[in-house]
Amino acid sequence: MRRCCQALGLPCLVKGAGMAGARPPRFLLVFDFDETIVDENSDDSVTRGRALPEPLRHSPRGGSYNEHMRRVLAFLGEQGVRPADFRAVYENIPLSPGMAELFQFLGKHRELFEVVLISDANTFGIEAKLRAAGVRSLFRKVFSNPAGFDRRGFLTLGPYHSHKCLECPPNMCKRKILSEYLAEQAREDVEFQRVFYVGDGANDFCPSGALRAADVAFPRKGYPMHRLIQERQEKQPGAFQAAVAPWESAAEVARYLQEVLRREC
Repeated sequence: MRRCCQALGLPCLVKGAGMAGARPPRFLLVFDFDETIVDENSDDSVTRGRALPEPLRHSPRGGSYNEHMRRVLAFLGEQGVRPADFRAVYENIPLSPGMAELFQFLGKHRELFEVVLISDANTFGIEAKLRAAGVRSLFRKVFSNPAGFDRRGFLTLGPYHSHKCLECPPNMCKRKILSEYLAEQAREDVEFQRVFYVGDGANDFCPSGALRAADVAFPRKGYPMHRLIQERQEKQPGAFQAAVAPWESAAEVARYLQEVLRREC
């Protein structure tokens, strides 16, 4: 495994870096999927252009969105939407601006970044899109609601887990997932120097609140995660510990990470 400075083509100035057995810094990069990696909500993508009955046109207020989508997918199956149709939709959802550039950056620095995805979408759609984009190998883990096809060819959806967080939907707390993953890695003697979190939604605010001062939250500019962080910073200065770097193009995230490598290696 190359040291980070060598990977950048830079001389290494870290004291003792030439010693045998020296370990490079390790970073964890966490992605959301909908409106972060891709530029749409994938649930909207699969229903676009299809006439839904009135009870299914809007997600229930205060109800379970996961259960709502189970009903939507069952209806689409009854209307003849089949696995190949779903796959084509997911594969063709556009990436968010600059995301291809960010993926190229990560591909060049695989030895420095461990990359995971935590999303309230579904495993089938995410896997289809990542493979179509040629970036599945970048991700060590994908955490999302389980999805697959039953004997009828209907796309079925389940909840990811149960939890006690009052801020998150009943099927998924991303903070719980991230915390458990970090604990699991620590048991394997993997300690990340910094954690970077790239997201957009309200359910990305909960895990970003668990980040440390050394970590960085990358909220998509103007989206719920960004607004909630701003509100927390205004109401409780210092309560949100991580650095905050809003983005409109994911290329901005790549440039930020590039600067981190230059500065810390």
